[in-house]
Amino acid sequence: MASNSPTSSHSSSSSWTAKQNKMFEKALAKYDQDTPDRWHNIAKAVGGKSAEEVKLHYEILVRDLKDIESDRYPYPSYPSGSSD
Repeated sequence: MASNSPTSSHSSSSSWTAKQNKMFEKALAKYDQDTPDRWHNIAKAVGGKSAEEVKLHYEILVRDLKDIESDRYPYPSYPSGSSD
């Protein structure tokens, strides 16, 4: 079941609150790739997400970072900084 949107078949994966994202970031720092049951531990720390949803969220984050680093996203245009 291919899709252009990585979260289209995982509706709860696409609805992460700011608090859950912050907990996700902290848990990623705490539970590195060598931690047994890493995704289960991170899901428990985040709350309201399964280990599968947390792993998918991480995979999407990694893919987004790779896209940004490979210049697949244009830099935003900022207005000139004239301070009158």
